[in-house]
Amino acid sequence: MAWMGRLAPPLLANYTWQYRGACNGVDPEGFFVESQRGSTKGRREAAAKAVCGRCPVVRECLEHALADDEPYGIWGGLTMQERQALRTRVG
Repeated sequence: MAWMGRLAPPLLANYTWQYRGACNGVDPEGFFVESQRGSTKGRREAAAKAVCGRCPVVRECLEHALADDEPYGIWGGLTMQERQALRTRVG
């Protein structure tokens, strides 16, 4: 087990934008739809993206997801596949 005193403190300042997110307080399960299929997945994805659509920090969220290579979930209004396609176009 690692001695916690040796670990760097979390960079809280880098993540304070999350407190201003429209998703703050919303069930996070709605943003992780990878295990869903068909119309259920489509409905849940659309609902999550609607939250992102009214979010004041959607840009910060997307930048975080791209920088940290978030493998799952909807971040910054984009699914994992959409983020991968964006990386391909930009990169």
